Amino acid sequence: MALDFAIPGDMATLTGGYGYNRRLIAGLEARGRNVRVLGLPDCFPDLTVGAAVAARAALSAAHAPLMVDSLALCALPPEIAAALPHPLIALVHHPLGLENGLSPALAAHLVSNERAVLALCDHVLVTSAMTAARLVVDFGVEPCHISVAEPGTDARSRAQGSGRTAQQGPLLVAAGSVVPRKGHDILVAAMARLPHMVWSLDIIGSLTRDPACALKLQAQISANSLGSRITLRGEHAPETLAAAMARADIFVMPSLYEGFGMALTEALAAGLAVVSSDGGALAATLPQGAGLMVAAGDVEALAAALARVIGDAPLRSRLAEAAWLAGQTLPGWDDTVNKVAAMLQGVGA
Repeated sequence: MALDFAIPGDMATLTGGYGYNRRLIAGLEARGRNVRVLGLPDCFPDLTVGAAVAARAALSAAHAPLMVDSLALCALPPEIAAALPHPLIALVHHPLGLENGLSPALAAHLVSNERAVLALCDHVLVTSAMTAARLVVDFGVEPCHISVAEPGTDARSRAQGSGRTAQQGPLLVAAGSVVPRKGHDILVAAMARLPHMVWSLDIIGSLTRDPACALKLQAQISANSLGSRITLRGEHAPETLAAAMARADIFVMPSLYEGFGMALTEALAAGLAVVSSDGGALAATLPQGAGLMVAAGDVEALAAALARVIGDAPLRSRLAEAAWLAGQTLPGWDDTVNKVAAMLQGVGA
């Protein structure tokens, strides 16, 4: 059986969403399905006329069944979506209009456009129950037209930590592209409130996805005299990120919003003590006892939680143990692909 899968931009992009797409394609092909990838322009968030023309041309070669990553699909004019073959399946990692850093006008346009485009789809695949609920309440998608397939997590060896002494302090790691939604500015502001404590922080993630955001973050680090304690490591391949986590003592996820939060489950699988915001699906992803959770965007609460974990080695050990145990129960990628395969069969694809 065949499946056309339309994806914007570079398939090799090192984000959770593109990683999900790659694992999904590999898993479906391993099960005997022929997946043809249709490349679309990287048109989010502001679709130009030229990008729309290019997307229309690329999609003219599409055959049913067709799955389209919503990063492209839900930014397209509804008239283009209406002309696509059926069954048409949208893969929604998180609603486009909820991305932080958008102008109010663009955010409103994207929400309205996404609502119209999703109404044209036969089915919607999402990566978390939270996103499913959001699509029902805010975008008018019928629950029977939504399937949830959470990202899988690879089994890995338990993190051994940095091996630093009490005088050197723990090593913290945060993972995610430096874009407004990831909340790195909130994390730096929180760390700036802890000058009396000994710690180091590595921020791992692309510095080129939003260059202005990256420059602003670097300026914030410098303004708070944290250049010797906070390092922007740039983008890492999955295996390099896994190695960095294995050498860390604490994982921090300060995101304002996540459709799932794959880096968080990877930290659990490695058995890292976690400090996380409750942004989006993170509230349901972090198991009780495996970390400390604070309200998204609350600098003071994040600083207080970090101070607790940095200053209390026994607490770190308890959180790490709970994270490791929780990580052993996480679904794998076979579970994810099985759910998507069942969804495809259910919609006649």
